[in-house]
Amino acid sequence: MPEATLRGNQAYELIRREIVACRILPGARFTEPELMHRFSLGKASLRIALQRLVQAGLVASIPRHGYRVAPVTVKDVDEVFTLRVVLEPFAARLAAGKVNRAQLERLERACRGQMPGDVGNQIDFFLEANRGFHMAIAAASGNERLCRTLSGLLDEMTRLVALGFGVQRVRPNIEDDHALLIEHLVAGDADAAETVARRHVETFRMMTMEKVLASLRETALLAPIGDAPRALEDR
Repeated sequence: MPEATLRGNQAYELIRREIVACRILPGARFTEPELMHRFSLGKASLRIALQRLVQAGLVASIPRHGYRVAPVTVKDVDEVFTLRVVLEPFAARLAAGKVNRAQLERLERACRGQMPGDVGNQIDFFLEANRGFHMAIAAASGNERLCRTLSGLLDEMTRLVALGFGVQRVRPNIEDDHALLIEHLVAGDADAAETVARRHVETFRMMTMEKVLASLRETALLAPIGDAPRALEDR
């Protein structure tokens, strides 16, 4: 792989993580020089990264005015969770009796674990572990297309949760749903696993919607990156 392409891919992953984690807020505007300064990037690698971000739908180009991070709307939350509530219970049904208990229990403990640092770091850690938990169940279903579809949905959900809970500085609370789901999956009880998975997604949907609505009301007062230049703010 050419060096320029490699650096561009690295820049893409760096900026993508910042957008998905809402350290650059939805709707924020920026220019190439601002990102080059912020992340110490060269122009060539940044342009490769921006092209990929535009293709991924995370960023939109504004002719003669730079770029804008894709906003998050109530419709986004509704659509992501509408699909999750259909697909994840189905994945749980297919995965019943096929999961790796030790793997799921390790990920479930990670979801509950308290990492050192502020709430933002804890939410980042939760998001990674939570995604791993749900993707492990999807993988155990044996349906590769279902797995790929859920992977995309969980990537989108990461930004919703980061916006809702991260901006509100509250760590998500999943109660005992994961532990109960593990028991039903290991026992091979497809009906019970499907029921718990559906309830879990529906409950988390309500929690996320509440937090996202609160954050959308507040983000006009916030900078997209804590110590970023004022030019990055969504004016």
